[in-house]
Amino acid sequence: MGTMSDASLWTALADPHRRAIVALLLERPRPVGEIVEACGLSQPSTSKHLRVLREAGLVRVRQDAQRRVYALDPAPIAELDAWLAPYRRLWNRSLDELGRRLDRTAPDDPEEPAPKD
Repeated sequence: MGTMSDASLWTALADPHRRAIVALLLERPRPVGEIVEACGLSQPSTSKHLRVLREAGLVRVRQDAQRRVYALDPAPIAELDAWLAPYRRLWNRSLDELGRRLDRTAPDDPEEPAPKD
């Protein structure tokens, strides 16, 4: 897979059915029939979603006798996590600041006085 600018990854994850498939595969690898049943989609529709996920590098497939078993490929997820890290830090800083503001404006609890700045 390329960088996080790789449009196929974003396109793959934009669809709620594909995100549901990714969530299912997070639990464990599954054969196509199980994915079809769990998602409530037709077999052809599920196969199209799995193809998009495979082309984006999010899942890999192996043949097990007559069944195709799909599993998550952790590499693109790790890359996505690394790409999101700076945004997560920004969000955490915003939450920390909100917490400090709420602490300053909260009514005094008689058992625990509010800190004075």
